[in-house]
Amino acid sequence: MAEIGKGVTAGKLASNVQKRLTRAQEKVLQKLGKADETRDAAFEEMVANFNKQMTEGTKLQKDLKAYLTAVKTMHDASRRLQDCLAEMYEPDWFGKEEMDAMAEDTDTLWLDYHQNVTDKSLVTMDTYLAQLPDIKARIAKRDRKMVDFDSARHHFASLQKGKKKDEAKIAKPAALLEMAAPSWAQGLISAHQVAQTNLSYNQAEEELGRAQRIFEELNVELQDELPALWDRRVGVYVNTFQSLAGHQEKFHKEMSKVSPSDQLINSPINLLIYSAVTNGSDGELPPGFLYKVKAIHDYAATDGDELELKIGDMVLVVAFDNPDEQDDGWLMGVTESSWMQNKDISAKGVFPENFTQKV
Repeated sequence: MAEIGKGVTAGKLASNVQKRLTRAQEKVLQKLGKADETRDAAFEEMVANFNKQMTEGTKLQKDLKAYLTAVKTMHDASRRLQDCLAEMYEPDWFGKEEMDAMAEDTDTLWLDYHQNVTDKSLVTMDTYLAQLPDIKARIAKRDRKMVDFDSARHHFASLQKGKKKDEAKIAKPAALLEMAAPSWAQGLISAHQVAQTNLSYNQAEEELGRAQRIFEELNVELQDELPALWDRRVGVYVNTFQSLAGHQEKFHKEMSKVSPSDQLINSPINLLIYSAVTNGSDGELPPGFLYKVKAIHDYAATDGDELELKIGDMVLVVAFDNPDEQDDGWLMGVTESSWMQNKDISAKGVFPENFTQKV
């Protein structure tokens, strides 16, 4: 049994080697212009589109993976920053629980965002691209079978031309041999020679039919699949981009809800923290001091609770006593010169934010 197996393997190997040699010979003849080549311009365009499709899809997949790596890096950096802030935020400060909750919510949002982009965008691209290597292999197989078909076609054509010449060469010698042969053998010699010629001719014809059938089956399948695959890429790209954009929008919208500027800086609890810090640690600053701005336009007060400004005035912005009373685009503060001279917080007033710039 082992000997039989070795024989089969050796025979198959020899057959494969012979196929490669035949294909190589056929390609050389075609390149030298000594043999015609089966060409299909429409199919070649389909293959060019497929190669473009595979290149673009692979690049998009690569860039999505790089983007997700960057998202994970940003998530790690955000987590380290939140951990650092949590460690610095003393337990007895107001807003400690809010700070911890914000860190936890931020971490969860990053995790969800990374997972959603992976599941909805990257996995979609992976699934889409997974089918392309098989198509590429079948295109290569179709090219090989086309060379086999051309080779069989040329071989059969050469036998057709040679058959007529051989019949003419055989006819005269065969006639002489039959004349010298016994009566019972007359006709057998020429019949044998014709049979030998017909055997090679029939074998070549069968090989041509088989090569043509295999090539055409592959060709028809790919001509059906490649245009459909080319059209499907549009839907895949649209779904990938829409999904990515949707998750980006959701992520940033949810992240803005836990932004320090919303949950801590402008929260009543945090304003108490600022007041406690400025009252207890720096007597040069007014209670509830937040930051300093500079007037870039003159502003004439139109109400008793408004602050009059001249270009260049420095204003110490403070927290509203009741944050609910703050109108959008308005700040509360006292001019720095007034505060330094009188240390009187009652001189504070409201002013339009867009008339100043932060310093």
